[in-house]
This record gives sequence, C-alpha cells and structure tokens, in this order.
Amino acid sequence: MIDEAEDNRQMIAFLLAGRCGLRRCEIVQVTPADVVETPTGTHLRVWEDVAKQEHYREPPVPDQLATYIDAHTDAAGIAPDEPIVDVTAKTVYRWVQRAADRLQAERGDRGWSFLDVHDLRRTWGTNLLEQGVLPSVVMDWGGWDDWETFRRHYLGEFSPEAIRRERGKVDHLPGNTNGDLNVDTGSMVVFSL
Repeated sequence: MIDEAEDNRQMIAFLLAGRCGLRRCEIVQVTPADVVETPTGTHLRVWEDVAKQEHYREPPVPDQLATYIDAHTDAAGIAPDEPIVDVTAKTVYRWVQRAADRLQAERGDRGWSFLDVHDLRRTWGTNLLEQGVLPSVVMDWGGWDDWETFRRHYLGEFSPEAIRRERGKVDHLPGNTNGDLNVDTGSMVVFSL
C-alpha cells in the first residue's frame, strides 16, 4: 500500500497511518514541532485537542518516516507549527481509496476495494501485538482507553506466522516448542496425554 503513494505528502500520510497508527483527522494536524526526541527515541505528539493542546499520546516514529518528514518540510518550507500534510481528512481518505483501486486493478483482488485509512491504523496495532509489544503499550500509543473497544473494533486478524508462533507455545498442540505435555498445578497433574 505504501508503495502506491504518488508523492511525498501521500507517502507521509500513508506512513503516519500505517507506521504510527494515526487516524485520518490526526494525519492532517501533525506539524514538524510534533516530531520530538525523547529518552526512548523519536516519537510523535498526537494531540487529543489540537486547539487546547493539553493532552497527547506519543507513538514511536520509524527513522525512515522521520527522515521523510524532515526532507519534505525543508523542501516545502513548512514552518514548525504548520501541518506537514496540508490537506483535508477527506483528501487523505480519497488518496487511500485511489491507491486501493490501483492495487485491486493490478492484483485482481476485490478485497482491496474495502481498504480505507482506518485499516492502516488497525494493521499497525495488530503488527505491534504480533511483534510482542504489550497490549497496554499499543493502546497507549494508539490512544485507545478501553480494552474491549480496542479488541472488538480495532484489532485485526493475526498473520498466519503469528498464529503458528503462538500455537507453538501451547503444550498440547502439534509443533509446540515446550516439549512437556503435562499441565502441572503444583502437586497435582490436571491433564496428561
């Protein structure tokens, strides 16, 4: 999907959704001043209320995206307090729709016709979980307050690799890596094969 970007603004918009978990309304509000260095690396300040600027979350920013943002803001003469992707949220939505249409035509897969900006955010959250990031950290970075809402509405399907890896952790399933098929609860074996 990212490769379908037609210019730097689209590339940055797609990466903000797919690598930082931003909503489309947040993508168009990010300024160069929101890209900050912290003791834990480069992060993005995503303000809950841009006007008040009282509360924010800080998802990490990949180095490649930080480089794209620096280059784009320098080349375009964007001031620290000006939006990096200076379009409407609806325009970002249309960019993703057009990219998805091209992918559908190229690959013949009708599934691409259902892709929107929110799917990039959902995929970001799922990928973080698959890589072992704690769910509470993913929720914090993504701005989710409620686990049930996160799980029900935002958590996408896991990849086959993740399912195989997790399945391998289960003692009583073929391909487990633990090698012990007994479940021990102290002094009593509850189940043995």
